[in-house]
Amino acid sequence: MSRTLQLAEQLISRPSITPEDAGCLELLAQRLSHLGFHCERMDGGPDHFRVHNLWAVRRTGLPQAKTLIFAGHTDVVPTGPVEQWSYPPFTPTYHDGKLFGRGASDMKTSIAAFIVALEEFLAAHADTPLDIALLLTSDEEGPAHDGTKTVIQALQARQEPMHWCIVGEPTAVRQTGDMIKNGRRGSLSGRLTVEGIQGHIAYPQLARNPIHQAVPALTELASIEWDKGNAFFPPTSWQISNMHGGTGASNVIPGEVVIDFNFRYSSENTAESLKQRVKSVLDKHALEYDLTWSLSGEPFLTTPGDLVTAAQEAIRAETGLETELSTSGGTSDGRFIAKACPQVIELGPPNATIHKIDEHIVVTDVEPLKNIYRRLMENLHTRLRSASAEQGATA
Repeated sequence: MSRTLQLAEQLISRPSITPEDAGCLELLAQRLSHLGFHCERMDGGPDHFRVHNLWAVRRTGLPQAKTLIFAGHTDVVPTGPVEQWSYPPFTPTYHDGKLFGRGASDMKTSIAAFIVALEEFLAAHADTPLDIALLLTSDEEGPAHDGTKTVIQALQARQEPMHWCIVGEPTAVRQTGDMIKNGRRGSLSGRLTVEGIQGHIAYPQLARNPIHQAVPALTELASIEWDKGNAFFPPTSWQISNMHGGTGASNVIPGEVVIDFNFRYSSENTAESLKQRVKSVLDKHALEYDLTWSLSGEPFLTTPGDLVTAAQEAIRAETGLETELSTSGGTSDGRFIAKACPQVIELGPPNATIHKIDEHIVVTDVEPLKNIYRRLMENLHTRLRSASAEQGATA
């Protein structure tokens, strides 16, 4: 059995449901300390929701050094009904060429691949000019208030250099390496409360039905083309997720209706521009309303450059695939890292079973992932070496 799978098993066996870490970070810090990493716990959050964070960094002290960050999360989503699993969710189990367990795809195998790739790379390149760091949290699947977000803010405050970042989220579709994320859409949620006047349904003239009033405005919002997207992002979408109104009685006009909605938006829009357009529609329909907003992430994009190229070359060399660049899917902690790090990509295993009953990873996807991470570091190492040599030749 490969060392990557052995470490993945150790991590999967720890029931680290958000915000629990269940000892994952301690295990990883031990491995990293042996490689010369300085490991710093940066835990946070209230006592009833304590979040576990690790910042581990190995700096070379070389003037030409640049920093590559591996980022990920040790927490996993709840298992759901345990009796519906084919195997116990926190007992790593192999069957039919697959490794089953909660976190197998999202994203404990990626973390295991990070560590083993680092061990192999540093064994071959102990004198590398590549500074390497890991940022790991137990609060990615939950509120994400006291995890990567707060660690990045602290690192920015002390001016830690950050140049490249690989987030180990599961990004592949059919085979490791067939897709990487070079950005993500923004996510903006709203809660709209439209006020009416409650009354007897037989006397509508004495009441005001907020559902009837809201529907024309909602229909208009649903029909708007918010933008056309661009070369990297699909068009912005607006969707209603919940609508609540009424007392439960069939003969009462409700006094209010509450609508939850969400924008997944491209870089062609901003949160403020979307807010203003929604407000203009609501005002046009003369609604009496209250509207609150929640911005969970702004869009970010890494255009082709050193990091994307290094990843493409590593994937091609290991798998023969020409990887697809994509910004589809939900949000990730990349949205926080991109505020401090100019180049961020997400690169991980297939995502078909994430958050599902019987989450698993195909065993043949594991070693290629570790090798891609190692080759990617080798590519960046070579670029730094070449750049340094060129500078020396022209000095």
